[in-house]
Amino acid sequence: MSGEADVAVTAPPGSRLRRRVGRAKRGGADGVGRPTVPSWEQVARSHDRFLYSLAYRLCGNHQDAQDLVQEVLLRVRRGLHTYQPGNLEGWLSRITTNTFLDQVRKQKRRPTVALPDEPDRVLAGSPGVDAEMASRDLPDHLQALLLDLPPDYRVAVVLKDVLSFSYEEIADIVGAPIGTVRSRIHRGRGRLREALSA
Repeated sequence: MSGEADVAVTAPPGSRLRRRVGRAKRGGADGVGRPTVPSWEQVARSHDRFLYSLAYRLCGNHQDAQDLVQEVLLRVRRGLHTYQPGNLEGWLSRITTNTFLDQVRKQKRRPTVALPDEPDRVLAGSPGVDAEMASRDLPDHLQALLLDLPPDYRVAVVLKDVLSFSYEEIADIVGAPIGTVRSRIHRGRGRLREALSA
């Protein structure tokens, strides 16, 4: 069973930006009503938009978001046997944010150098509907401000203000105490307010 919920997004004072986020399916149930672990294919098919939306908010561009989703799906495939039926959306968010933070740490250790263009190489597909939806949900200037936040702040603000997770859920997802989560959200929002008023 699935539904949709309105989610408020932090925006300049006096304005409220709303967006609809499809809430996750919780998997099936066996004949006795106990929840069952979904297959990898079910997760990939039913949660692809959720994963892309979160990845896009964290990365800020289509290509990096696609790469992040691919890596997340690989990790889901390897770890699905450890999933305990319950909050699948929270579990996927934890994997996505951890994968994103791992990539940020790797980039800090290894400087990136642009590779020359390869004209004989064909890119697969175009941004498509998901990229269109993601880019329309937040104004470009707000998405750019999110990208200026330190990764830990960005993760906390996106999970709270874009995906509407509770402080407890975010603490569980990022593996930090609730006080730390509240602090990151408070500081992240403060930086966004300062940037918006500048």
